[in-house]
Amino acid sequence: MNKNSIVGFLLIAAIMVGYSIWMSPSKEELAREKQKQDSIAQVMQRQNDSLKAAQAIQHQNQKPAASTTTTTRQPIATPTAQTAVQNNTPFSSDLKGDNGYYTVHTDLATYEISKKGGFIRSVDLKKYKTWDGKPLILFDPKTTHFGISFFADNQVVNTKDLYFQLVNNDSTEKDFTVAGKNKLTLHFRVYAHAPQPGQKQAYVEYAYTFTGDQYMLGFKLKMENMHGIVPPTMNYVELKWYADMLQQEKAVDKFNGSTIYYKYYNNDVDYLSENKDVEKEIKTKLKWASFKLRFFSSSIIADQYFDDGVLRTNEIKGHKPAENYLTSMSTDLTLPYNPMSTSNSIGLRFYFGPNDFTILHHYGMELDHQIPIGWGFFLLAWINEYIVIPVFNWLGGYGWNYGIVILILTILLKTLLFSIAYKTYMSSAKMRVLKPEVDAIGAKYPKKEDAMKKQQAVMALYRKAGANPASGCLPMLLQMPILFAMFRFFPAAIQLRQQPFLWAHDLSSYDSILHLPWNIPFYGDHVSLFTLLMTITTVMYTYMNNKMMGSAQTQTLPGMKTMMYIMPVMFLGFFNGYAAGLSYYYFLVNIITFLQMFLFQKFINEDKLRKRIELNKKKPVKKSGFQKRLEEAAKKKGYPAK
Repeated sequence: MNKNSIVGFLLIAAIMVGYSIWMSPSKEELAREKQKQDSIAQVMQRQNDSLKAAQAIQHQNQKPAASTTTTTRQPIATPTAQTAVQNNTPFSSDLKGDNGYYTVHTDLATYEISKKGGFIRSVDLKKYKTWDGKPLILFDPKTTHFGISFFADNQVVNTKDLYFQLVNNDSTEKDFTVAGKNKLTLHFRVYAHAPQPGQKQAYVEYAYTFTGDQYMLGFKLKMENMHGIVPPTMNYVELKWYADMLQQEKAVDKFNGSTIYYKYYNNDVDYLSENKDVEKEIKTKLKWASFKLRFFSSSIIADQYFDDGVLRTNEIKGHKPAENYLTSMSTDLTLPYNPMSTSNSIGLRFYFGPNDFTILHHYGMELDHQIPIGWGFFLLAWINEYIVIPVFNWLGGYGWNYGIVILILTILLKTLLFSIAYKTYMSSAKMRVLKPEVDAIGAKYPKKEDAMKKQQAVMALYRKAGANPASGCLPMLLQMPILFAMFRFFPAAIQLRQQPFLWAHDLSSYDSILHLPWNIPFYGDHVSLFTLLMTITTVMYTYMNNKMMGSAQTQTLPGMKTMMYIMPVMFLGFFNGYAAGLSYYYFLVNIITFLQMFLFQKFINEDKLRKRIELNKKKPVKKSGFQKRLEEAAKKKGYPAK
């Protein structure tokens, strides 16, 4: 075993050991698990408080108690019961009002703030359109709702049903504009009933702060002079947000779809399943939660933390809320509240914008982990974060068509890997030169019982010739992370969204050149030309590689050769509905690989290589340090040296 073999096998072993270490729980994960367990007692106490309050409501109103969710955690009240209960609250006068809304225009978006509920009912991202050219509205304005739930005089209050007043210096404006670095803050309030003599007015306030050139906006929840209204045992309020998300893209990406992402406080980012309805109860602190679409997200972020929460995703079957309805998402988050304080102010932020890695990374808080660039395996994430994305953004900054950008990026990557490709080709060339002698050894030992002798003779031949069949594995192993990193990068790159190239109208979606009259299982109802070209060139490369290798490997494993041709055909169905930019990249990789192989054939003379191998055979075989140590150990034990 020579030096290259040892390095290759050690590298493989290091990767496997590193992976096992990486998968084992870290100190932070163990601490988080302990934090979860420590919080159970606190959550159970809250449940008891909620049950007692609900029982008080039931006794007073002589009505059945509001039903709870299917999870263990008890919410303050269900949406269906809130409006009826609020008629007897200190905020009952706010149950009627104008159903209009206020509009705020920034450089990047247009926001509509509903008077009922005081929340942002609609966000129109100005720089983007839906796949069919319509304004890009993140969620359905007719069905979205947001509110703070709490108890007041033993009754349930949910601000989503209350009508807010704008209190910006008694402004009568309904349309606001803010640009550049300028900021605009709007204050919306709902007031409790008239205070008693000597008491201050109690109210709930939403304060929004917009910045002209930012997708992030500030949000401050204030509850003033509520200590005489909210029960003294009520040490939390619930933030409830529901939205019917709208489809913005032509095709749904199975690996970069729509779901809720969330971040544990001072810990990892996680997400709900993208393929089924989910309800998950989080019994520990959270930093943020996000309604994530493929290329856009709507996130709520705590300046401090949320105590816990319940997250849900579900797709409404049958009658859709909207024509372009995609799925429904909701959060039920708990905020800490001090019932003995005259003033509670809770700082939050909202992000309504694109899943652009550079933008989200700038804000910190790991919001960029919503973009699936390979976070599950650190090496893929590093390649994308520190190599691919910076180079891609740099090339895109020249204003070139993104088809050209992908071409140049591919050339740069293949240039970076050129020496690896050269070593791989050189290894295969040596194996081709030695193939007649390997075949002769096989003819000398045709019997199965002579397999060990045959293997020893072949390995002795390789040692004398200075060839190593495993030396081609290491270069291939080094290329694999980049191939997988690109598989994660292109479908998630918002830069490719709605970017045309040649016959492809959108490099982030499939490039259909022919619509089929029926749906073919595993393939689809259209023909993607870039996928077809990728498949054809992959089959051609497989054929050329097998022809050049002519290897004993395919003779030893005859089924492997057939499998190498079946795999590209299977990928044809897999990639047919995938991002055209990815298929285009793999097609370019194949084309450039063909050019490299042509150059290697021109500059590597196999006759000269054969002569060099013959000279190597005549030289004494140089023993590695490891082999020498083994022989010395054998001598000490009395075994003869070979």
